[in-house]
This record gives sequence, C-alpha cells and structure tokens, in this order.
Amino acid sequence: MLAKRIIPCLDIKDGRTVKGVNFVGLRDAGDPVELGKLYSQQGADELVFLDITATVDKRKTLSDLVKKIAKNINIPFTVGGGIRSVEDANVLLQSGADKISVNSAAVRDPQLINGLAENFGSQFVVVAIDAKLFEGEWKVHLNGGRIPTELNLLDWAKECESRGAGEILFTSMNNDGTKKGFENEMLAKLSNQLSIPIIASGGAGSMEHFYDVFTEGKADAGLAASIFHFKEIEILDLKRYLNKKGIPVRV
Repeated sequence: MLAKRIIPCLDIKDGRTVKGVNFVGLRDAGDPVELGKLYSQQGADELVFLDITATVDKRKTLSDLVKKIAKNINIPFTVGGGIRSVEDANVLLQSGADKISVNSAAVRDPQLINGLAENFGSQFVVVAIDAKLFEGEWKVHLNGGRIPTELNLLDWAKECESRGAGEILFTSMNNDGTKKGFENEMLAKLSNQLSIPIIASGGAGSMEHFYDVFTEGKADAGLAASIFHFKEIEILDLKRYLNKKGIPVRV
C-alpha cells in the first residue's frame, strides 16, 4: 500500500492565511510563508495553497507570494485560485508550484483540464471540487462555495478523471471547519469508482478522524487547515499515531 499523505492547506485572502466554518466566518490564521516553512520542517508530505477569493475578485493567483513560499519549503507544492488558462498555470509553475489546482474555471470550461494535462502531464493537474449535500444529492458549488450548480459530484469527478485530472481534492462543504470528521461515505464512493488519488478535505478535528478517513473513507491523502494552523495537532504526532495504528505514512 502506498504511504498515505498528510497535507496542510493554506487558504489565502489578502495575502494572509484564513480559516472559517462551512466556508464563511473567516479569521486570520497567520503568515503563509512562515506556516509553509513550519509545515515543511514538521514533516508534511505536501502543501496546498488556495487563493480563495481570486475567482470572486476576478484576478489571478498571487504569484509573488507563491514564489516566497516555494523558496522556503522542500515538499511538493500545489497552488490554486483564479487559474483560467494554460498560461496562468505556467506562470505558477515558473513561480515554484509543483501542481496546479483548478475548480470553478474547470466547471465553466472543462476543456481546461484537457489542456493542462496535455501541456504539463496529469500528475500536474489537481481538480478541486467543493460540494454540498442537499436533499440527498451532492451538488458541486463554484466561487468558493458561493454558487450552487446542478452538477452531481460523482459524475463531475468521473469526467475530470476522463479529461486527464491526476487527483481529485474533494471538500465537503457540510463538514468544512466543523471538526466532526471527514465525509467518509462519499469519499469511499469516489475512491471505489475512480482510479486516481482522492484527497479528503473538510471536517478534520482529531487524529482519529485521519485514521477513519484512510480506513473507512479510503482516501489517499488527508488535508486540513485550522487544526494545524492553531497547533491543535502537530503533524509529527499525527504521523506517529497513524503509524502505530498500522496506517502507512512517512515518518
């Protein structure tokens, strides 16, 4: 079995790391450069940077900030927010990103996934999907969760894979920031029906939640923000816990 990955996420607004609950009520969580450096030193497997208002503000991701973070870390670095073209992605690649995460722009123009995969390779392309359970169906949302669509989560994830996505980053909007655990039932469905890695996001509140997401949820990676930013859980402690529980992780 491949090692499971622990991934801190930097949600960026106005150049600062922020975190909310169910995508609202944002509060400051620190300097992204310092946090990225700390997580790299603490043994994080990867780092995700999401400029959460780039799409809403109709601007491109903060490439200068990406450069600063990339200089201070030695782990794979995924960057997302406001990427609408191969050219946008190339700027971030040149700035130090190892992977690109697309979300709203890919829904509006699915061919973007094909173009990114063809130009950079599938391993470079992460499709982030924000979805909410409403009346028994998981619906994809855009613009940082602000705009609901009629797209079904599982159908869209399968299309993303067919177009060349190398990974799916699924955030359950129902679980986000609640610290009540990941959406393991839906994660397991995604994992069973797709052949590419699934990154779980939304709901981490304890070490047990990570154990559950790797066993019940069958996720390949667990992503979290506030529990790391506010030092509720240390990454090395989490990995030692998982290792003792028989989950393969890099310690």
